[in-house]
Amino acid sequence: MNDILFVILRRLRRPLIVLIIAYAISVWGLVLIPGRDAAGNVVHLGFFHAFYIVSYTATTIGFGEIPHAFTDAQRVWTIFSIYLSVISWAYALGSIFHLARDQTFLDAITRRRFATQVWSMEEPFVLIVGYGQSGIMLARMLDRTGQRMVIVELRTQRASSIEIDEFEHPPLFLAADGRLPDVLVDAGVTHRKCLAMVALAGDDDSNQSVAIGGTVLNPSLRIIARVHSQIARANMESFRKIELINPFEAFANNMRLDMGAPDKLRVVEWLSGLPGGARPSPLNMPMGHWVICGFGSFGRYVADAFDKAGVTWTAIDNDPSVHCNNPAILHHGDAQENLREAGIERAVGLIACTDRDAVNLATVTRARALNPNLYVVIRQINVANASLIDASMANLRFIRAEVVSHKVRQLLTSPLLIRFLGHLDEDQGDLAQRTGASLETHVGENVPFMWVFDCYASYRGLREALAPEVDPPLTIGDLLIDPENPPQRLDAVALLLLRKKTEIPLPAENTRLLSGDRVLFAGLRGVEATQERFLLEPSPLEYVRTGIEPPRSWLFRRLLRQDSKDSEA
Repeated sequence: MNDILFVILRRLRRPLIVLIIAYAISVWGLVLIPGRDAAGNVVHLGFFHAFYIVSYTATTIGFGEIPHAFTDAQRVWTIFSIYLSVISWAYALGSIFHLARDQTFLDAITRRRFATQVWSMEEPFVLIVGYGQSGIMLARMLDRTGQRMVIVELRTQRASSIEIDEFEHPPLFLAADGRLPDVLVDAGVTHRKCLAMVALAGDDDSNQSVAIGGTVLNPSLRIIARVHSQIARANMESFRKIELINPFEAFANNMRLDMGAPDKLRVVEWLSGLPGGARPSPLNMPMGHWVICGFGSFGRYVADAFDKAGVTWTAIDNDPSVHCNNPAILHHGDAQENLREAGIERAVGLIACTDRDAVNLATVTRARALNPNLYVVIRQINVANASLIDASMANLRFIRAEVVSHKVRQLLTSPLLIRFLGHLDEDQGDLAQRTGASLETHVGENVPFMWVFDCYASYRGLREALAPEVDPPLTIGDLLIDPENPPQRLDAVALLLLRKKTEIPLPAENTRLLSGDRVLFAGLRGVEATQERFLLEPSPLEYVRTGIEPPRSWLFRRLLRQDSKDSEA
């Protein structure tokens, strides 16, 4: 409101001064010019009567000579006052109309309306700063899950496109610089219903400013930021609440897993996809020699992944700024010569990962002319160049926005899933095989939905089942029985049991549950709602555990207790 008032006073200062001066001159004139009453005595108008007359004559509402008929001198002055005030009002109204089209004023109005809408929200929401390719994909994913959003985007045209995009729950949006603290406050970074803030601006410096600004304004808020450079990563790692996503590192790690542990990658991709969608196909990347074209921001992570997988590689990059003393990096000669020297004719695969889509497509074309059997991985920079990338007919495509949006969605919608995937990555046994088999048996081929079941004795439905003296004790298997049709099993799998600081991946169904336990489930749509019945009242859980449906009303519970007393007697 202060911004709006400041703009109004700034733009209308001169018109207001002109009006005040015009009214002052007119009033003073009527007060000073003598008049005559009905008896012919000299009288002077008071300030109230003079202001009253000027007010209705200035707006041309009407005219009346009060309290006595005017003299000729008063009428001449009234004529002058009318023209003076009309001209002044015309100037003022013109300034008001001009203000209504002033961009600064309109921005202030929009900003205030946006802040009011955000602070009146009663539903939990996610704040997204940056509506580029990653922001668009993330917003669509979150909208599909029913999550409310607030979006801040610097580019006015991109922000305006949100209004015409198809959303089931249209987000609130503002075209402003998210690096400014007051913009973040208006966007709800300190709002009690803000679940998290996601920084997806165009560069690391902007994301760094947004993420650090958000954690300073609200130290308890969960913040997720995209990062590429090591400097920005080191700066943001100093703040405990900031979670970082490096799309290059994440994609390269998937390549490493596919070469060394394909079962792990299969499960990771299966659990990380869009719920309800088809399970992603395996990458099937061949082992052998690889050629990396472009050793910049992405190529370095690919090379590191190949080293960990035990795969040989040669990189080609003509940019002097990325050269090092590594003999596996070539930077001389023309493109055809570099490909031959890099061993393209004996290579099993090619990574085209420069910062230009046209160069990547040309590299793939030249490489296939020398070795048509290559496994090709191509990087797509601009979404508008999708047709160019399609023409490459690559085996695998890296789109930074897709990697980022999927990773952010994982962190936001199922934080316990990240912990399970960490166990999966570190496991040296058969955890991946057992997880895949359970998902195939109980969930099917599609990507499952994720939810967390909180086992708290404070819930009415779990109070008796979690009591220490209950025999048999409550187990995970009890939560997997359909309360509407026992002993039918629910289409879900328990992926992780969190008990205080202890984490048990893929717990057995006979595992006893204690108050305070949290269980991560993966299953079909609708199973979560069915499980929630166990929390509301004890009847469903007792029914699946004993096969006997207990009485629910006070009268029938009293009759049951009376029957028990009679039986004991």
